[in-house]
Amino acid sequence: MERKKTYYLIPILVAVILFASNFLSTNIFDNSTLSFTVWFVLSVFTFACGWFIDRTLGWNYGGKIVFAVIVASVIVSVFMVGLFSNYFGVNNLVTENLILYSLRNIVLGSMTLFGMSVSEVAHLRLGFIEQEEEEEVEEVERTFDVEDKAELILTEARLKAEQIVFDAQKQAEELSQQKKHVEVQLKEFIQVERDIIHQYESEDK
Repeated sequence: MERKKTYYLIPILVAVILFASNFLSTNIFDNSTLSFTVWFVLSVFTFACGWFIDRTLGWNYGGKIVFAVIVASVIVSVFMVGLFSNYFGVNNLVTENLILYSLRNIVLGSMTLFGMSVSEVAHLRLGFIEQEEEEEVEEVERTFDVEDKAELILTEARLKAEQIVFDAQKQAEELSQQKKHVEVQLKEFIQVERDIIHQYESEDK
């Protein structure tokens, strides 16, 4: 698969989305519909990015890049939260806060991997259907080939049988003509013998 440089813009976009998620509110299940909508839209974007990554960079290579992007985003997020704890509203750098910001990146990154998985399954299913159709076409072609060969064999056998019958009829006609010729010669011979006998009888008298 040829990989163009523009294909790498999609993993960069995923990295930007994961980085931007650090500045969003984590209370997505409160009364704020806007907060939930933003997280939902980001999830859809990362899912779509995963789909395109699988179509452009492939499952194996694209998956490695996405995994690297997720790990890098988690490391950058933890570093930023630790360095700018006052800006992110984290007074005490306890483990729970670090895990919270790490999970935000991991969840969105997982949506990217989920998009890749759905794309790969759909592609494999489509390939499987195409393979089944090709096998059905080949089976039909083989059936037609067998029928054509059988028809050809029957035609050849029919022609050979007709040739044998024709040769037999020809030989029978030749034998019949030879028989008639022999009968004619025999009758002529008998007639000549009779004439000779009558001639001798007449001379004796």
